[in-house]
Amino acid sequence: MAVVHRTTMNPGKLELLASWLPLQPWYAGRPGRAPELAKAGGFRLDDPEGEVGIDFMVVTDTADPAAPVTYHVPLTYRGAPLPGGEAALVGTSEHGVLGTRWIYDGTRDPVLRAQLRALLRGGAVAQAQSASDTPDLTVLVAPGEDGPALSVTRVLNPHAPAAPAATHVTAVWRDRDGTPTRAVFAALRGE
Repeated sequence: MAVVHRTTMNPGKLELLASWLPLQPWYAGRPGRAPELAKAGGFRLDDPEGEVGIDFMVVTDTADPAAPVTYHVPLTYRGAPLPGGEAALVGTSEHGVLGTRWIYDGTRDPVLRAQLRALLRGGAVAQAQSASDTPDLTVLVAPGEDGPALSVTRVLNPHAPAAPAATHVTAVWRDRDGTPTRAVFAALRGE
């Protein structure tokens, strides 16, 4: 099981995401307006090799208070650059214990994709985002068709149903007033 270190990161994850998110094609914020991000939830998965940090982070952009947007941002943290991963790089950060971390869009990291498939197929256990060796019991996998296509939800919408036949994972985050909210984070579908 991965160890969660109580330390600093410089720059922090929210700071890195604030500059990275507006560059993504699925970004739903207002053009020209910098996002104002707050952490809203998430969970982790363990890398069986113990080398890559895997984090399914949820952040809410409140730059437009009338229309906040909640994003699911899977991230991986590596002690060295991911070979061929330049296009997936979110940024680098100095971790107070582990040193320089290369942070990637996890949807493009083979370690995260393999562990997410393992979670969806019952071969991995979701872990609490901020506690070592603690399963996150709010993460639920609904079995269904086990297709080869892995999809990840980027903009979370608690009112968007999953494809009923698809194997999918749901998780909880907190909305602006602290209410627990659940939505589909990822699914396996037929092609």
